[in-house]
Amino acid sequence: MERIYFDYAATTPMKKEVIDAMMPYFTENFGNPSSIYQIAQINKKAIDDAREEIAKYIGAKANEIYFTSGGTEADNWAIKGIAEINKHKGNHIITSKIEHHAVLHTCEYLEKNGYEVTYLDVDEYGSINIDDLKNAIKPTTILISIMYANNEIGTIMPVEEIGKVAKEHKIIFHTDAVQAIGQVKIDVAEQNIDMLSLTAHKINGPKGIGVLYVRRGIRIAPLIHGGAQERGRRGGTENVAGIIGLAKAMELTHANIDKKVEYITSLREMLIEGILKSIPHAKLNGHPTKRLANNVNISFEFVEGESLLLLLDMQGIAASSGSACTSGSLDPSHVLLSIGLPHEKAHGSIRLTLGEASTKKEVETVLEKLPAIVKRMRDMSPLYEDYLNKRRH
Repeated sequence: MERIYFDYAATTPMKKEVIDAMMPYFTENFGNPSSIYQIAQINKKAIDDAREEIAKYIGAKANEIYFTSGGTEADNWAIKGIAEINKHKGNHIITSKIEHHAVLHTCEYLEKNGYEVTYLDVDEYGSINIDDLKNAIKPTTILISIMYANNEIGTIMPVEEIGKVAKEHKIIFHTDAVQAIGQVKIDVAEQNIDMLSLTAHKINGPKGIGVLYVRRGIRIAPLIHGGAQERGRRGGTENVAGIIGLAKAMELTHANIDKKVEYITSLREMLIEGILKSIPHAKLNGHPTKRLANNVNISFEFVEGESLLLLLDMQGIAASSGSACTSGSLDPSHVLLSIGLPHEKAHGSIRLTLGEASTKKEVETVLEKLPAIVKRMRDMSPLYEDYLNKRRH
């Protein structure tokens, strides 16, 4: 059976060039970068070069790049680190209701420890209102943490405007850009971003390595205590192979980025149009145009999303119901509820995300199989039967 992978927002396959770049650092270049002898210093130099490489793709300086174990650690560190070091200034944090759980659960943890958090509402497309942000600011506000683009519905936030507001009020602005990297052009200086989280495994790199960008001059408390690695801010022997893999993945994902985004967007539009045309009672979630190139999130009425995913999997199609971190949960997505979907429609939603390896033929196969699966599920649904009966009368 042909396997179709349409869950690139969850993770991506590593590219051969990334694996090739990493391989020497598992074997002959095995030295600990903190040691002073030559085989260790080779690795220190490799890390320094990787830092330079990664920094240039987001408009940062090399000494503003700190390596982490991934996006979740970077989000935790950004929020807890700023909260701790600024507690003498204030205890108020602003975020949105549709953040990744790495941000939301960190904020909930801080609330239990004396901090105050404002969770901004979003509109029907999943975007915050800039006036709501301005109105939420207090004299005690120390941090604004709003994601660059949503991982479930693909909506791109007004990041530049948020950065401008934060700068005007002298508040630190952090953005979780885990989904945005490789799909949009990011310039931390131009967009007034003070801190940014990213990870390698969303851009054909290895799992277990990420970055927190921290603008020079910003003080942040360490999250991981230990040695003097990462200029004393993040203890632990560096994941050398992972760092090299991340740098290579960044290089590859930004090569011909415009062409790649254009290609993936064309597949996305073909998929959205095909689903909405062929399946009644289907609705696109997220902004129609201000969305990530690869993201398709659709709600199907009178259908249960988890069952739909299992039936798609039986046809060789891998999709998801939202964030991979919460797809084991039976609760409806907090993102879909926040954009105003009722529980039953939120439960009937699936996310299909594309990659540069996706093909037109794969999209056509999904468009051929999905309507029959949805019809089969609706034929078994008492809710759909009730709906049809009401229409007949």
